[in-house]
Amino acid sequence: MPDDKIRLTQLEFELLRLLKERGGGCELRIIAGELKKSYVEILRVAQELAGKGFLEIESSTQKIIRLLPAGLKAADEGLPERIAVEKIHSLGGSADLTSLQNLLSVNQDDLKIILGWLRAKNWVKVVKKNSSLILYVERIPEKSADEVLLKYIRERGEVSYEQLNSEFRKALEELKRRREFVEITPVTYRYLKITKLGAETLLKEVEIKREVTQLTPELIKSGGWRQVTFKKFDLESPVSKVYPGKLHPITLLIDEIREIFLEFGFEEIESPLVENTFWNFDVLFVPQDHPARDAWDTFYLKKPGRGVLKDDEIVAKVKAVHENGWVTGSKGWGYTWNQSEAEKLILRTHTTAATIRYAAKHPEPPRKVFCIDRVYRNERTDYRHLAEFMQIEGIIIDENASLRELFGFLQEFYKRLGFNKIRFRPGYFPFTEPSIEVDLYSDKLNQWIEMVGAGVFRPEVTAPLGVKTPVLAWGMGFERLAMLRLELTDVRVLYRNDINWLRSMPSIIKKEI
Repeated sequence: MPDDKIRLTQLEFELLRLLKERGGGCELRIIAGELKKSYVEILRVAQELAGKGFLEIESSTQKIIRLLPAGLKAADEGLPERIAVEKIHSLGGSADLTSLQNLLSVNQDDLKIILGWLRAKNWVKVVKKNSSLILYVERIPEKSADEVLLKYIRERGEVSYEQLNSEFRKALEELKRRREFVEITPVTYRYLKITKLGAETLLKEVEIKREVTQLTPELIKSGGWRQVTFKKFDLESPVSKVYPGKLHPITLLIDEIREIFLEFGFEEIESPLVENTFWNFDVLFVPQDHPARDAWDTFYLKKPGRGVLKDDEIVAKVKAVHENGWVTGSKGWGYTWNQSEAEKLILRTHTTAATIRYAAKHPEPPRKVFCIDRVYRNERTDYRHLAEFMQIEGIIIDENASLRELFGFLQEFYKRLGFNKIRFRPGYFPFTEPSIEVDLYSDKLNQWIEMVGAGVFRPEVTAPLGVKTPVLAWGMGFERLAMLRLELTDVRVLYRNDINWLRSMPSIIKKEI
């Protein structure tokens, strides 16, 4: 007599039974949760059952919308323009920009953004009086669609783009313009549906078979391997993702950049994070009243507020250069240089302080050094800017150094990093002449991105240090380079420690840009 028994593994049987109990179909993630198995394990079993004709798998991809930290804050506390309009209304319905800025405790850039959204939503009337802009609010506006959408996503944790109505989809485009409010991630859903054959199978006598996936020492010793069925390996079957330990993308890129410099024969150097303004600005021929030295751009230390300048000879020469040009042929800046100002302690604003200190100790050629380290600037943090970031700095001290050599070095450096579209433009910096800026072309963004400031140090910089040969110098932002290489649109992702993003990054960063 023919053997009409159906042989299934325990998990195959439980999966079919669960589908039948649920009316014939269910989403794979729900099934995995109920059976307390991994998603991949259930998917593998489902594919085997589908191959036997017991069930069908229907796949669909949806765009899932989640709120980022700034979006969560706006959902809980209100959009910046909502807070602003309520503040204006509380003042009697009108306020000038200065008063509003003080009430909101924001900087000028944030204030401009808020004003832009207030105008775009027609929440205020703007009138110019005595060179000042006055904002008028007649009444508190009703909730806008983007505010309602924020609350909607906040309550649900995540929503599918496909489920949004036309009004919400339009509001989503508004939120996407803010960059840091929402993230949209494609997610694949698999719906399992039992077939007629699968349902009929459960009505028959089912024999639960035991399949072994691994030959163990115990099976060999006991002889049990003779009674078991070994599961066949399917090389195309899905498996669980493995997340082994690996280096952070930032570390990988730093190591790659360091290797390029070392191959070019450079020596790596470093310098203190806390610097005197003397080494950060004065030695570089930056006047003491330069806007970059203002507290808005620089973090000044409160205690201790000053540090001792030990290089008296260099200090005296720098003083002379600033006041009258000294022996450089320059007229200097024509003011009385203040040593007390130069002694102030700051968090360094660039790593040029490292290379300039090195040049002061090693003025004789030939020298090639580089530095990759942290710097600090008092900037508003957004998707393009950080208050703490990294710079890549370097100098070449050589009798035959020329601007052409600088062009060639920078071009070869970026080619080794995978950038093939490079252009050079004239630039201006207080400490180099001639000065250039380097742009890289991004095919993804379809635009040129400014990457490097470079040039030849002026005599006003090198003469006080005792350097008598040309010095090629450059400084480039590390994070901007990382964003291009990793195809990021938000620099904060690099330091957010998002475990999902870190897991998605390859162990080797691609070079083709």
